[in-house]
Amino acid sequence: MGSSPDSAPHPAGPSASPRDQPTAAAPAPTKPDDLRKTVNRLKRAQGQLAAVIAAVESGADCRAVVTQLAAVSSAIDRAGFTIISTAMKECLTDTGTDTGTGTDGARKPLRVEELEKLFLALS
Repeated sequence: MGSSPDSAPHPAGPSASPRDQPTAAAPAPTKPDDLRKTVNRLKRAQGQLAAVIAAVESGADCRAVVTQLAAVSSAIDRAGFTIISTAMKECLTDTGTDTGTGTDGARKPLRVEELEKLFLALS
């Protein structure tokens, strides 16, 4: 049991590529884990943005400011994609969920069209 996944024999045989392996072998990240990663990413972006603001206020070189601003933008985009990815995983694993009005106060599941719209809003 102490061996790494790379040293374990492949059930499909020695000539099988990693893409041939079942995807269920690796445990899916939990919702709290996804949330923690997303919040950490956003907090890093918040810190980067504070540094960009300070650089602009101090008259820093525009190349450095734009480079840092691009990093902030990328971090925020990745957080958005992570949120959408989590929603997509939930949609795939929530079989039989009612897509009704949500009058009981529970959040309505996202439809594929809504996920697509959110995804495209980030691109």
